[in-house]
Amino acid sequence: MQTQKIKDKIKAIAENIYGEVVSYRRHLHSHPELSFEEKETALYVQARLTEWGIPFQKDFSGHGVVGIIQGKPGGKTIALRADMDALPVQELNETEYKSLNPGIMHACGHDVHTSSLLGTAYILQQLKEEWEGSIKLIFQPAEEKVPGGASLMIKDGVLHNPKVESIYGQHVQPFIDCGKIGIRAGKYMASADELYLTIKGKGGHGAQPQHCIDPIIIAASVLTTLQTVISRNADPRSPSVLTFGKIAGGTLNNIIPDEVYLEGTFRAMNETWRFKAHEIMRNIITSVTESMGGTADFEIRKGYPVLFNDETLTNATQTLIEMYAGKENVIQLDLWMAAEDFAFYTHEIPGCFYRLGTRNTERGIIHGLHSAKFDIDEEALRLSTGLMAWIAINQAAGKENSGLI
Repeated sequence: MQTQKIKDKIKAIAENIYGEVVSYRRHLHSHPELSFEEKETALYVQARLTEWGIPFQKDFSGHGVVGIIQGKPGGKTIALRADMDALPVQELNETEYKSLNPGIMHACGHDVHTSSLLGTAYILQQLKEEWEGSIKLIFQPAEEKVPGGASLMIKDGVLHNPKVESIYGQHVQPFIDCGKIGIRAGKYMASADELYLTIKGKGGHGAQPQHCIDPIIIAASVLTTLQTVISRNADPRSPSVLTFGKIAGGTLNNIIPDEVYLEGTFRAMNETWRFKAHEIMRNIITSVTESMGGTADFEIRKGYPVLFNDETLTNATQTLIEMYAGKENVIQLDLWMAAEDFAFYTHEIPGCFYRLGTRNTERGIIHGLHSAKFDIDEEALRLSTGLMAWIAINQAAGKENSGLI
């Protein structure tokens, strides 16, 4: 298999199907479905795979779809992953493909990921006599909701039968210009745990605080003291974030309530520190609350782990991206404290999660992920499908077999 020849074929097919991939994306964008509810999206994916003669397993960990494309004998089994779920966001864009489902929107670009992987699947199927190995196509449900569809698919065996040796994910990034790709080897995205805290006191009249145990004052002390979890316990060389974004309690200005409810998030870039911080938080909440006469119910819902891009795999992938898209179009990413359930895969096998630029300032396509005005420059779909096919063909063949990298 000659490098330039196969690359030219991939680019030609990607260009030919560009209009179709745009139509896939627009259909999916118009018909978003929430986590664990992706029934119609899964059926749409299944229809395309059936049309192209790609075998698949449906209803995997809910509405997941897992396809397999066999190349020539030899090589490795690798996996490509796209997530399918949308967010509970009311879209504010006025486009011909805007969401038709009230209160639901593909505000994180999963419509792009799914349509791109469909395009990639078509390319791989058309060229399967020209590459070695096997490629799994993982159309995953429920990335946006704990415990995360990735963890469920892993539990149900998605990385086996056949055994997957490495996995690749592509995610839109609206802060990178269309036509460019972002990548980072090593630790890239943070763990994310959900915090739920109820502080209980004794309510009563606001003019008689001596007869009450004020949970609002306790909550204030707890929140202030919790700031020392990071400032006085974390290694400053490893970033962490502790944020409480919701607090609720009370009914009137002269009534001390019985309890106050809080919700927060904890992010970290180190798994050992992550769980040590859990214990520190528990101890602070218990000691501060009890010292002020109250009690607390504290729940930590463990979310996604740190996303780690295998350094050897990611460096090889970066070389492939530079060969396909041009070295000038590859950007080194910073650490990002957002979370992604692709991280679960990277704790099982070597993985690489990279970013697809979708920003176009001149056209006003500038809004961030999870925004009600998020959109993409669809020119990114010219690059996304062929690039992932190029990466997959090379990595499935293996460096020692293909001679391409």
